[in-house]
Amino acid sequence: MAVVRELGGSSADGDVAALQDLLESVPDYALRITGYPPGPSDALSALLSVPDGFDPAGKAGLGLWEGERLVAFADVLLGYPTPAVAYIGLLVVRGDAHGRGLGRAMHDAVIDFVRSAPAAARVDRLRLGIVGTNASVAEPFWWALGFRPTGETKPYRYDHLESTVALWERAL
Repeated sequence: MAVVRELGGSSADGDVAALQDLLESVPDYALRITGYPPGPSDALSALLSVPDGFDPAGKAGLGLWEGERLVAFADVLLGYPTPAVAYIGLLVVRGDAHGRGLGRAMHDAVIDFVRSAPAAARVDRLRLGIVGTNASVAEPFWWALGFRPTGETKPYRYDHLESTVALWERAL
């Protein structure tokens, strides 16, 4: 049976290692969005990085665990970019666990988390960005979960990789 919990706290070191292992299990994802394979500090970055001006207290890293194995992860920013929005910065499933419904289960856990968070009374929609170089993989998944493009796009650059980010939303 899978269990969802926030990463960090007393098990922070083990959680970073588990997330790093998960990220390394999907090297094609890293290649599509950065042009590089997963780096040795990608997990720590995923757990700590926030947009400029955003209070890190509003960030949560949620993990879906099967026993001791992290099988999915979601990065959630409550109240970003406005108080009425929860932003999904990343949702990733272990490479050898694709096709088992774990992405949908992680998404459902994000919804439960957002609805139960203290700021939930103000949050009425979920938002995310899809990098153009990952769109063919990501768009069908997010579409199936009820997300739709907002029509907003922004330039995206990671070192030598240049693309765009399309913003998508769904009502909570």
